[in-house]
Amino acid sequence: MNTWSKTSPVTAVVATGVGAALFFVLGRFLAIPTPIPNTTINIQYALLAVFALLFGPIVAGLMGFIGHVLIDLSLYGPWWSWIIATAVAGFLMGIFLLRDKVQDSGITTGGLIRFNVGVAAAHAIAWLLVAPSLDIWIYSEPSDKVFVQGGVAAISNILTSCIIGTIIVVAYAKTRTSEGSLKVSQ
Repeated sequence: MNTWSKTSPVTAVVATGVGAALFFVLGRFLAIPTPIPNTTINIQYALLAVFALLFGPIVAGLMGFIGHVLIDLSLYGPWWSWIIATAVAGFLMGIFLLRDKVQDSGITTGGLIRFNVGVAAAHAIAWLLVAPSLDIWIYSEPSDKVFVQGGVAAISNILTSCIIGTIIVVAYAKTRTSEGSLKVSQ
């Protein structure tokens, strides 16, 4: 383990592959359309948030990048501005949640607050700043259009990640044995 990962390198590689595959399946087959063109409600971002919490920024960033590339390739071709924004969102979530150790110590109310604030901040940066700016820079898209799309994406991704992500984190934490709870019987 190092400062950028919460697991061994082998576990990180496996988590990245499994996470990217799950991200792809959820994003490709469970996207919910919105009235805003090319913008959907995506539950795979809740999984990205959970992986960021469990495995750290490198796994989450790569998971988001690879998963989003696969989604775009299966639909219409890579849209790099949003692919990069997804990677940034995953990486930032991992950075913001790096000190939380839900695997070892479970989850507290403070931990859930940090999870939700970190996830919301990462999505806000990715979808209100990174994606629209790159849309304008790479594709010369109109700014009013891309900031509306980014705003809808930010709101929907924050809501799905925080609501579904919190449910997953709480359920996961309940499966963990708390430190000091096992006693040797005599």
